[in-house]
Amino acid sequence: MEENEEVQRDWKELEPSHEVKIFLTVLYSLILVLGILGNSITIHVSQRLQRSGYLQKSVTDHMLSLACSDLLVLLIGMPVELYSAIWFPFSSSSGDAACRIYSFLFEACSYATVLNIASLSFERYLAICHPFRYKAVSGSRTTKLLLSAWICSALVALPLLVATGTEGVIPEGRRTPVQNLTFCTNLSQHWVMYRTSIFTAFALYLLVLGGVAFMCRAMIAVLRAPMGPNKSGANGAGAKHESARLKASRKQTILFLVLIVCALLVCWMPNQIRRLMTAAVPKSAWTVSYLRSYVKLHPVADSFFYLSSVLNPLLYNLSSRQFRSAFLQTLLCRLSLQHVNRRTLESSQATKSSRNTFRPLLRRSLDPGEDYRPP
Repeated sequence: MEENEEVQRDWKELEPSHEVKIFLTVLYSLILVLGILGNSITIHVSQRLQRSGYLQKSVTDHMLSLACSDLLVLLIGMPVELYSAIWFPFSSSSGDAACRIYSFLFEACSYATVLNIASLSFERYLAICHPFRYKAVSGSRTTKLLLSAWICSALVALPLLVATGTEGVIPEGRRTPVQNLTFCTNLSQHWVMYRTSIFTAFALYLLVLGGVAFMCRAMIAVLRAPMGPNKSGANGAGAKHESARLKASRKQTILFLVLIVCALLVCWMPNQIRRLMTAAVPKSAWTVSYLRSYVKLHPVADSFFYLSSVLNPLLYNLSSRQFRSAFLQTLLCRLSLQHVNRRTLESSQATKSSRNTFRPLLRRSLDPGEDYRPP
């Protein structure tokens, strides 16, 4: 009994202080509220923009899927992390089945975010760099891409249903675990499976970052190229205006992709390092200093990781003036969007009306018989 209390006391020393726990609770709560609010508004605004003709349906579908994966990451992960990693890090009150299901769902939703970004990048890459191939494979392409992203993320997370669970602490010289010291962690008997899963997920993360960076570079090169010879006449001017508007829209998409890749690199890398620490060395070989480093890194890595789910709505606002305007209107509960065709029609009618008003004055000034009266 005294030995159990001594071991528990040693583990308690690794917990963060009470002040740090309160600070992290406030920080996590702020991130959770901002993430739910921002991604919920993103879902509403993107649907309204698509119905009003400002967004293509394919882009809207990707934005909805990305916002849903971010919401699931926040709702599934943050309450559990706040309880089990911040306040009670060395005692798991959940059962073994709950631990396995949580690990699977959280991993699947996390990598659904990464693969949703990859699918959006790939579709924009086809549309800008290979427009003829993009039109040839149009139709249900977006649905298939998004479905593939979610299925692939579930397959990446599938090994965690077996390789994770609740496990107690067994000190040296004992055969039974210490009471009240159980973890939702990777299981020792499935160490190879867990290690393979973590390294495979990390390779996928690097592959997505590299692939999206390559596609962004190719799209920027295409948009920097000359638009081609200008056609004369009204039709040529209209085509030129349409091409410039389309080019501006594509630049906004590329800007968003560049920003989100930078956010993924900065916000996800600490968490990837933490995960690699668990997969690089078996728990039985961890030293005290190694464990202390892991415990200190854990809340920092988690904070940056969850922050990435809050940043996406902010990046939409930075990359699109139209989205920013609709987002702010929704926050103020007064969203009113005019359909893009009606807006264009009214603008052209106003321009035409101003020209008709100007022409009689011009004609009068150029008519020599208007003001001249013979004696």
